[in-house]
Amino acid sequence: MWPRNSLARRLLLAILFGLAGFANNALASTSSLQISADGAWVLEGEGLLRWPRCVEGMQWDGKTCRGTPMLMTRDEAISLVRARNAALAADKSAGSDGVWRLPRVPEMRRLAQAAHRTAGGKDGAPAGLDPRFFPAAPAGLHWSVTSQVDTAAVNPYNYGNIAQGRRPDNANSIAFLHGWAVDLDNGEARGEVPKRSRLPVRLLRVLP
Repeated sequence: MWPRNSLARRLLLAILFGLAGFANNALASTSSLQISADGAWVLEGEGLLRWPRCVEGMQWDGKTCRGTPMLMTRDEAISLVRARNAALAADKSAGSDGVWRLPRVPEMRRLAQAAHRTAGGKDGAPAGLDPRFFPAAPAGLHWSVTSQVDTAAVNPYNYGNIAQGRRPDNANSIAFLHGWAVDLDNGEARGEVPKRSRLPVRLLRVLP
């Protein structure tokens, strides 16, 4: 029942507006992604993490990503990271700080699920990369820097581990031949991808 007393009504309105403001702030904080001023980057974590709008092989033209994604083995992707960092170390101009690396599995999953979080996690909300931030993004698995398996955490009775032949005594041997990749369509991670597989690469620039 709506209170008749004017003071009580004002107090109730203040509480309701306060709750509405809290809900709006919570919703805004579900997605921390921003587009840089020049449009070429997606910024995360107050700009300390910088994602190029395009995967390797594609170029940002001011409106979208054009070109053909470059498919690389995991070793080729790591060699690309080393070359980029060597170029940064030799470049003394402004904007040459930070390092390049392949993203970790949680970072890629967070990126893939950002659109779902923005929609409040509702059933039917979109999963995968938000095309407003990452237009023309290739589908499927992308390489991650994650490679090692914690053998103490391997459950020999887990169906996924059985299917992959992964046991506590051979987990790191499998990790030597296989790497982790994330399906950026849905945020699912796979740890049994052969390192010789050719996948798209979305690098990450990390500022100090």
